[in-house]
Amino acid sequence: MENDIVRRLLWSGLVAGISALATVVAHRAAAAIWTRVFGEEPPE
Repeated sequence: MENDIVRRLLWSGLVAGISALATVVAHRAAAAIWTRVFGEEPPE
């Protein structure tokens, strides 16, 4: 029983970590594209 709970918690943590990382990468990529297209900083 404990092993299953630990595995689910680890899985949830892994998914959350990858999601956070993907969000940061997507935000940086979008900002870089915006800057190249419009020649200015993206809106806040």
